[in-house]
Amino acid sequence: MDPDNQGPEEYGHDGDGPAPRQRPPRESLTPDFAQHAPALARTVQLVAGDFLLTVNPVDGSEIEVCPPTARPARPVKLTAAERAEAERAARPPVPPGPPQPALPLLARQDERERLVRLLARGRSTRLTGPAGSGRTRLLDLVAEDCSDLAPDGVVRLNGFGRTSDDLLYGLFHAVYSAPLHRPDRDELLGHVREIGAVVVLDDLEFGGAALDELLQATPECAFLLGATPDVPAPSAHAAVEEVVLGGLERAAGLDLLEHAVGRTLTEDESNWAGDLWFESEGLPLRFVQAGALLRQRDRLRAGTSAVDEFGVFEDAPPADSVETYDLGDDVPLPALGEAAAPAPLLASRLSASARATLRFALALGGEVPHQAHLPALVGDTHADAALGELAACGLVSPVGSRYRLAAGVPAQLEAAGYADEAEAGARSAAQHYSWWAGHPSVTPERVCAEADALLAALAVLGPVTRPPAEGEESAAVHLARTAAPAFAAGLHWSAWERALRSGAEAARLAGDVAEEAYFHHELGVLALCAGQLDRARAELEASIGLRGALADKRGTVAGRRALALVADRSGTPIGLGPTAGEEVPDARDEESASPPGGVPAPFPTLQQPPSPALVTHRSSPAPSRAARGGLKGLARRNLVAAGAGALLVAVLGTVVTLGATSDNDKNPPSGQVGVNPSASQGVSDDSLGADRPKNDGGGDTGEVPARPTDPGPDGTLGTSDDPTPTASPSGSPDPSDSASPSRPPSTSKPPSTTEPPATSKPPTSKPPTSKPPTSEPPTSQPPTSEPPTSQPPTTSPSTSDSASGPAPSAPTSTTASAPQSTTGAPSSPDTVI
Repeated sequence: MDPDNQGPEEYGHDGDGPAPRQRPPRESLTPDFAQHAPALARTVQLVAGDFLLTVNPVDGSEIEVCPPTARPARPVKLTAAERAEAERAARPPVPPGPPQPALPLLARQDERERLVRLLARGRSTRLTGPAGSGRTRLLDLVAEDCSDLAPDGVVRLNGFGRTSDDLLYGLFHAVYSAPLHRPDRDELLGHVREIGAVVVLDDLEFGGAALDELLQATPECAFLLGATPDVPAPSAHAAVEEVVLGGLERAAGLDLLEHAVGRTLTEDESNWAGDLWFESEGLPLRFVQAGALLRQRDRLRAGTSAVDEFGVFEDAPPADSVETYDLGDDVPLPALGEAAAPAPLLASRLSASARATLRFALALGGEVPHQAHLPALVGDTHADAALGELAACGLVSPVGSRYRLAAGVPAQLEAAGYADEAEAGARSAAQHYSWWAGHPSVTPERVCAEADALLAALAVLGPVTRPPAEGEESAAVHLARTAAPAFAAGLHWSAWERALRSGAEAARLAGDVAEEAYFHHELGVLALCAGQLDRARAELEASIGLRGALADKRGTVAGRRALALVADRSGTPIGLGPTAGEEVPDARDEESASPPGGVPAPFPTLQQPPSPALVTHRSSPAPSRAARGGLKGLARRNLVAAGAGALLVAVLGTVVTLGATSDNDKNPPSGQVGVNPSASQGVSDDSLGADRPKNDGGGDTGEVPARPTDPGPDGTLGTSDDPTPTASPSGSPDPSDSASPSRPPSTSKPPSTTEPPATSKPPTSKPPTSKPPTSEPPTSQPPTSEPPTSQPPTTSPSTSDSASGPAPSAPTSTTASAPQSTTGAPSSPDTVI
């Protein structure tokens, strides 16, 4: 039908309807086909405990301490109308198509009355029955009978795949109006303790201590629990009554089969139903499926077409008119084996859309997609009617607000080959749900309603993820990346955690480092909200390390902020742990400080200088830092100091080598400068302002002592009384560098003028102001015991590194070997290594 021109048949009368709607001009339609701007990322801000959480699907969620102005008001309870709306939303949707007749609850009246009496006295009760025994149907009727027993009415919860915490939060949001608010554990317990309701909890999957915790947290609630016999029983001291639900009697089974078929059974069908009762142990589900088999047989015997051209059943004839058809024996009754496992036979007589829906349900672990998704998944505009076909045949059963394959159906369909392309079906479902969950018009609450189907697709595709081809994207990673923020914003945090873990594993298998960093960041934020600080620290450090490798600045900043909040809550500084991508606090102080025991060889042990000399102060670690760091901080400082020492040796050796091999100057300036000049430096002479002793010859005559001159052309060492140094025409090296070991050192010259080794002085905390590093190699001659012939003056400190005598001259060497330690020289605790 044309949506722009509404015909009269649409209103049930001829031609007196409104005028046809005029089409807009073609020019006005042009902008609709233009390039649309990309939709902005949907961010949601909610309060989780005392945190303010901003769900950011781009860079990762941001968390901070909630300011007082953003704290929500105390939650208030829902009104009666709001509770009715919440209860309606908790039920599964009505399948499309003609309404199916409701089957009566046969032979369950005694159990029904007993459950109502126990709940009226405030006693929690567990209804235990096998799958297919009609447990869900009985719970619905009991809930209707108890609608006015409690002040907060009846609350329906689904326990399939839920933990105790999930159920507590579900109960809180079913009774209280708290949008975008997830209280912490203590606040949650305070609120649910005030709830007085009859809680109908079907498909419970836990018992024992977890069930005791749930019951103790809600003392004013009476629970009606539905579980299978394989679920752990409540603890011995739990006040929970047990009601067992078994199969039907033979007569009740035959009555249920007649109601399902809509007519009286023949003798052959009654005998066939008796054999089925014995085979199925009286489970009502088997009789519902058997009734569907008989209805299909009636259609075939009547000569009607099972499927029309659109793949949908035609309307069945009324029950009272079936006898008008000529029922022959051309279609036999199903065999007993086919009746005991009727899923393949039933599916073979359904429409193509219904069979495709069964394949998708098998690919999703038994989860039947919502009827609104079936047309897009199956590729048929009428595929939403497939859910009605499956429900009428008993192949699906309600679970909470959705449908799943009925008990025993998945195994029967797998044996018939319906799961041969399960991975392809899960991939198609993942692609569809990725597009749907990321659409701006889809609210987080709707995504949370389909959480089980999305998580089932992730469970199938996650372990089989492989690195995608060029230009493609992993379906599992994309689905987890799109659905996880919606789960967080919809307060379905158990689904949020499962999506994050599946996404992290899929991203690791796909080699997508950026997405893996995002999932680790979100897991860290989730752990921080839950109070799991150690796990939060580990996840955030992993995320920061991965994002640091990718140079993701915005993501790294978000991770560092969350990690700082973890450190604040735990009371442990970030620097004490091996934080990936994190700068260690006080790193500069620790690198410049020496360890308490000094640095071992290859550094020489230096002699303590005389008291007038300048003593380098060694910075020691602050007591507060040592107290914080403990043994770990001490070990780290030792490692830093040892590494700095090794680096210093390498640098000095490199400098010596480069200076000895690349300096072509015959008279280098470094050979004319000592290592310890005076603080006062001249600018008009060649002495660089160094103080000269008044009497270097051993007397107090005030004469200027003779100083060694530059070597002559023959290499001999001369003396001169002229204080001005004489330049050598030959430019031969200094005698202190060229003296051979066989020639004894001169004793007529003061030791203060001898060039000391380049490595004889450690680096101090003050930066050098007057002396560049020299290229003199370290001394290779042991110190002699010959005392100096002249006494150094007392007005200036000696520059010799040896207290036993003058420094001998060293031979010329071009090797960068490590300096030898001076024997017999005591070490100084105030010397920096």
